[in-house]
Amino acid sequence: MQDIKERVALSSIAASAGLTIAKAVVGWLSGSLGILSEAGHSLVDLGATALTYFAVKISGKPADEVHQYGHGKVESLAALAETALLFLLSGVVIWEAMQRLFWHEPEHVQATVWAFGVIVASIVVDFFRARVLYRVAHETSSEALEADALHFGSDMWSSVAVLIGLIGVLLGYPWADSLAAIVVAVFICVAGWRLGRRTIDSLTDVAPPGAAQRIAEIAGRVRRVVDVERVRARAVGNKLFVDLTVAVSRTLPFDQVAAVKDDVARALAAEMPEAEATITTLPRALDDETALERIMVIARNLGLAVHHVTVHSIGDQLAVSLDLEVDGALSLGAAHEIASRLEAAVREELGPAVEVETHIEPLQAHGLAGQEAAAPRVEEVRAALTELAGELGPIRDVHDVRVRETAEGEIVNFHCHIDPSLSVHDVHEKVDDVERALRRRWPTITRVIGHAEPRPARIVAASAAVHP
Repeated sequence: MQDIKERVALSSIAASAGLTIAKAVVGWLSGSLGILSEAGHSLVDLGATALTYFAVKISGKPADEVHQYGHGKVESLAALAETALLFLLSGVVIWEAMQRLFWHEPEHVQATVWAFGVIVASIVVDFFRARVLYRVAHETSSEALEADALHFGSDMWSSVAVLIGLIGVLLGYPWADSLAAIVVAVFICVAGWRLGRRTIDSLTDVAPPGAAQRIAEIAGRVRRVVDVERVRARAVGNKLFVDLTVAVSRTLPFDQVAAVKDDVARALAAEMPEAEATITTLPRALDDETALERIMVIARNLGLAVHHVTVHSIGDQLAVSLDLEVDGALSLGAAHEIASRLEAAVREELGPAVEVETHIEPLQAHGLAGQEAAAPRVEEVRAALTELAGELGPIRDVHDVRVRETAEGEIVNFHCHIDPSLSVHDVHEKVDDVERALRRRWPTITRVIGHAEPRPARIVAASAAVHP
């Protein structure tokens, strides 16, 4: 893309140079102010086009530590310089034309074949160059190339005015040439005004028309985006830098919040590939949050581990109970302060009348070093689990028993089969019964983790056949 921009800029330099020389020679020989003004216009275009080439070359450089948003503004500066040249040229042309019309006798103008030929050739060249430049400028979002296209487009129409002036001279109206020069100057002024306005908008970071609304619509369609809080956009060369703030539910885990940001970035890239977005998320409390979700958000914000959260209504009063895990080495006083802080936060969120009860328990140790117990010990524990399962409930086929010895005691893991039709609550109670009984038998066991699996259909069928 950068190579295309540079090639087009170079071809414009060649076209401007050829037209400038031809118009200057013919204008001098014929004495036509209109053609000379066109030569001046083309000379300005030549300088501006050379400036465009270097601006395009520099703007294509990647961002660095100094220019962290890239070098795209260089094109805007080049376009601003071209605007100044256009106004300067139009002022000179208008002054000379007014001198000829009102203060001096009109100079003799020769409407020669060469004069007509160079103007017609200029119109043809300007037409095709403007088309190519506008197309590439649109494809690459290049302000400098668009400025160049504007130059060639204004050249074409001003050449048409000069052509009409030459026809007037040929018909015996010598003042027509000066009038044509003024028309050329007006075209130059209009082109300069249009270009300058867009360039100043770019340099002052005026938001591209409709960009913010389009970005908000794209982001608003992304799943789990609650609202679009703010959109800011500014164009730098062919890039659109976007600062976007979206609201998401505060109950979302952090990894899901990150996923929402990724989804928004992908949606923008799909519909607006020129956009480079910085996306910020704001947590928002939604009207449909449950009391349980609100309590879990409070605990997460306080950095506390809670479980077995129960929320129920007793008449008109809301009652909350939960288990709070704290460092087992803390004193009861310190742990109670943590629990009180949590309870106060819950009341602040749900109302001062809510009843909050906190059960404090030690936080399970993490990263304990240990080793596998000897095989006889594992077999002893497996036999005890099988015995207790048979005595206490419908647990069958105790297997995959593991016993690990740690500095804080033994940790036992086991798997078992149970009737798949039982509820999770009933299964949890049955497995807990076995775990508690095993710890009572051997106090050296500090933790038991039982994993219940649905009993395979073939075992259920076999059990039904044995116990009709």
